[in-house]
Amino acid sequence: MLPAPDTKRPSCAICRRPLSACICQWMTPVAHQVEVVVLQHPLEVANAKGSARLLCLSLPYSRLVTGEEFDRQELQALLTAPLQPQTEASSPKQAILLYPDTPDDAALRLPTPPALTSALLRDPSQLRLIVLDGTWRKSRKMLYLNPLLQQLPRLSLRDTPPSHYLIRKAHRPDQLSTLEATCAALMQLEDSVDRFQPLLTAFDGFVAQQMTHHQASRASRRPENCQRASGGKKLR
Repeated sequence: MLPAPDTKRPSCAICRRPLSACICQWMTPVAHQVEVVVLQHPLEVANAKGSARLLCLSLPYSRLVTGEEFDRQELQALLTAPLQPQTEASSPKQAILLYPDTPDDAALRLPTPPALTSALLRDPSQLRLIVLDGTWRKSRKMLYLNPLLQQLPRLSLRDTPPSHYLIRKAHRPDQLSTLEATCAALMQLEDSVDRFQPLLTAFDGFVAQQMTHHQASRASRRPENCQRASGGKKLR
């Protein structure tokens, strides 16, 4: 008996997406001082609309880790240990969580996070921004399940522009994609807007690409197209 043909679509080794939907053209390396660790909810990994991988492919000093409830030692290392092996002699980083203070904290009985003081923000090169990649409900659960995250000072974004993330529905006017929110945070922490603008421009191209793929996919599922694919027979 012949082996079954491999129907899995070939993927890009860099962005890990199907070659037909590769996003490597939108990679935009940015020189940044603040390190970034993105904790991605498992349900976001296969989401074609997600922006976290493009973000980390564009930030040299970043890491993308998938999980919902993390081992305490593993998470502690992600918060403070060197991201690069060759920097083992460097001092531990000061981790801060990109997350707003919300009324949900009291409902979940979360402790009050330590204040984010000007002294902590004095040297951006000593900071590590922790970003939760997931829907509001998923990220809130990640915060609840990981006490170490609850102990971090929090960064709330201010004066955020309207989101260009047209491929996902926002539940609040101030909601941004993971890439947009992280860029806004880095602009705030490093006091630089121009440095991250090329990545935001590339993000617009990424969004346009995803919208084109989505429209093409919807068109292929229309009844008249399904009927053609079935040789004119009515599908039941």
